[in-house]
Amino acid sequence: MSTQHTTSTTTGTSALRLTVLAVTAAATLALTGCADMSRKDRNTVLGATAGAVVGGALTGSTTGAAVGAAAGGVIGNETSKRRPN
Repeated sequence: MSTQHTTSTTTGTSALRLTVLAVTAAATLALTGCADMSRKDRNTVLGATAGAVVGGALTGSTTGAAVGAAAGGVIGNETSKRRPN
């Protein structure tokens, strides 16, 4: 039985590593397009990306990632309003 537990744990770990790699790659590609963005736009994108990663990691679901992205985007946008460009 320990073999089955190890196999499922290894599969779960591999899936998590693949997810982290995919999110990192997507964030890297998205951020390379941020060079000519305003501070407000950049903070909104960064907040949404960070929120998606944290929400997905905490809940383990795409719904959690979506909620985290929405919350992070709003927070990033609002912090930009408090600071002048």
